[in-house]
Amino acid sequence: MRRRTAALALGTAATMVLTGCSSMSGSGADGTVTLNMVESLTNPARTDLLKGLIADFEKQNPKIDVNLVSPPTEQADQKIQQMLQSGSGVDTLEVRDTTVGPWSNNGWIYDMKTDLKSWKGWEAMTENAVKASEDADGKTYFVPYGFYGLSVFYRKDLIEEAGFSKPPATWDELLEQASAIHDPGKRKYGYAFRGGANAQGNATAVIEAYVADEIDTADGFKLKNGKTIFSAPEALDAMQTYLKLFKDASPKSSVSWGYPEMVEGFSNGSTAFLLQDPEVIATVSESKSIKKDQWSTAPLVAGPSGKTVQPLATAGWGVADGSKHKAEAVKLVEFLSEGEASTSFTKKNSLVPILKSAAEDPFYKTGPWSSYVTMTENPDTYLNVSQPRGVAWWTEWQQKADADIQKMVLGKTTPKALLAGWDTYWTEKRQQEN
Repeated sequence: MRRRTAALALGTAATMVLTGCSSMSGSGADGTVTLNMVESLTNPARTDLLKGLIADFEKQNPKIDVNLVSPPTEQADQKIQQMLQSGSGVDTLEVRDTTVGPWSNNGWIYDMKTDLKSWKGWEAMTENAVKASEDADGKTYFVPYGFYGLSVFYRKDLIEEAGFSKPPATWDELLEQASAIHDPGKRKYGYAFRGGANAQGNATAVIEAYVADEIDTADGFKLKNGKTIFSAPEALDAMQTYLKLFKDASPKSSVSWGYPEMVEGFSNGSTAFLLQDPEVIATVSESKSIKKDQWSTAPLVAGPSGKTVQPLATAGWGVADGSKHKAEAVKLVEFLSEGEASTSFTKKNSLVPILKSAAEDPFYKTGPWSSYVTMTENPDTYLNVSQPRGVAWWTEWQQKADADIQKMVLGKTTPKALLAGWDTYWTEKRQQEN
């Protein structure tokens, strides 16, 4: 998954951004309100798209000007946090399931629940979108703009050459097919393993698939009996399978692969399988190394029970608690979350959409997107769960878990020891929380 935690120190550029934002926020003599909107997952095409949507909003609301601030992704969350701490310089902002917890706990983002009570936009949204807009206490700190959900990107031609008639449906089949294709001597690799940044995301995905029958769908890190998923015997089977996938079917260099390297490994034609979010569809479609008829996507692979867990991740638009123009800021959130603005944003960013109307849209019903439709239409097989991404210690968990995965693939720890550590970590954190 692409979502990354900022880890770089701020320098002079950050200070300039903050100062600039603070000076631009406010009201003009003619009653015009200027909103500062800050995005987090910045890239040039996305920024241009947002500027176009903002221009449409400004046409409909001539008394509101919007200043879009687009920090580099690696520094964005840290910059946004500084803005929020200062209490000025930001009105509307991008809030993710990994940042909503600490930001709301610190009182930095605004609960829009009352403001959005009579908003008709809810009627057009999917059940998942409406559910994701509320936290456990019923507060609305952001309205989702889309979802990130895993699917299997696979090479049709390499599967056929290896003697298989269809893509893998289970983790065991994925291991079998990837191992059969793997031939390092010919620079042909089975699986684009994630051993670097956010390695824990794919590791927990395989564990959740193996414990699917016993998982608590309200908290994907818990079993129905209240214990952590890492304590289940099936979790050990899952991690042993996952370790084999690295040893028997992945490039040795993938021990340090994060999002860019994984995607590059598939889109340049060297790896046969990739577990990734739908945003990668656009990237692979633009590849000059593999043709459109050589690849596609398949639903997320299942565990031994034939079921799997789709850990939907999300992000959206929220409002800073320190904003002096909350009504206008909420109005911008509403605009971005409905109709053409929402549809355009999800399509061009390859996101699972928030609007019900997408189910009948040919864009989502054909080609690589069809695997997501399959998963949506079969919720008993592809279980939707909520992971505890909003907890205050999520960033700490990511860093710990990523380091542990790397130790495991390097042979410095075992799957059993890793899982015992993760079980202890989450059990103790939950106890402290209570």
